[in-house]
Amino acid sequence: MRICFVTAGGLNEFSERNEGAGADVLLFPFSALGQVSYERELKGETSLFEDVALLSKERQNVVVSGCYSDARGVRRKSVVVAERGRILGVSDMVNRIDESEYRAGAGIKIYETRAGKLGVVVAEDFYFPQVFETLSVCGAEVALCVFEELNEGLEQTLIRAHAYLYGVPVCLCAYGYASAADISGKLRFASPQSPCMYDFEREQEYHLIEVRRRGFSVRKKSGF
Repeated sequence: MRICFVTAGGLNEFSERNEGAGADVLLFPFSALGQVSYERELKGETSLFEDVALLSKERQNVVVSGCYSDARGVRRKSVVVAERGRILGVSDMVNRIDESEYRAGAGIKIYETRAGKLGVVVAEDFYFPQVFETLSVCGAEVALCVFEELNEGLEQTLIRAHAYLYGVPVCLCAYGYASAADISGKLRFASPQSPCMYDFEREQEYHLIEVRRRGFSVRKKSGF
């Protein structure tokens, strides 16, 4: 699978430059779309989601882009996914930290595409291991993390840890930086350039883990 990270500039700007040829997935951070109002989209006053779909149709691939969605005043950090001209869905950040202005959404999603089963991690969800565990258990072949700005190397440590612990390659696209780690916990790719390309092989290893724990007691019923 070939992924093109676009870490700077807008979606339309990238489309006009005709870059990223041959990529299976185009991955954009939140700055690509910025603010998206569902109400204005439905009224036809804006066409940001349509732009994502059109780009995926033009390139005949998958486009994954972050945005700040607004549903009648309820703001969320979201990621829209389109494939070959069709919007597959929108994923919202499911973990709200403290009193952030962005509300928590519901549901962690995996998108089945011709490129593979793409798990999406939105913004601060990157800090929650259970998100990656869910994607791993549900069969994601890669975790695509759409982020804002990196925090002094913390994310570079976590990307390796998540990939190793949950057996899912992790690709991180943030403003001004992109990186990827494989299931051995090694950082395989990192670049501040935009756009930049990364090819990775699907890796799925399974191991039998045996654990002793208390609980789950099953007792035979006595006779009547």
